Amino acid sequence: QVQLVESGGGLVQAGGSLRLSCAASGRTFSTSAMGWFRQAPGKEREYVALISRYSSTTYADFVEGRFIISRDNAKNTLYLQMSSLKPEDTAVYYCAMGTVYTRIISQYDYWGQGTQVTVSS
Repeated sequence: QVQLVESGGGLVQAGGSLRLSCAASGRTFSTSAMGWFRQAPGKEREYVALISRYSSTTYADFVEGRFIISRDNAKNTLYLQMSSLKPEDTAVYYCAMGTVYTRIISQYDYWGQGTQVTVSS
């Protein structure tokens, strides 16, 4: 059974930084496509960043170079380093695992429970 457990969220002031982690178990992490997604209150879930099994990366336009997605296959862990955070980055952040490197949310097979990120102005 696949489990994805996010951590690292919290309250931060605008301009601050956070690093999110996602610990994976139950499936071969190293051969999976991984992604970070987020959902703000009243809004649809949207993709933030993706990383392929070969460590190719893709970022949503709103990231604007502020976030870095990475993976450590030896630790079965996915990361999202977020800097220069803005109040509009406030959302629940989810990690997801799939077999296809895509920004299409429905293509991801497994999801974590999410971690809250709140950016105050």
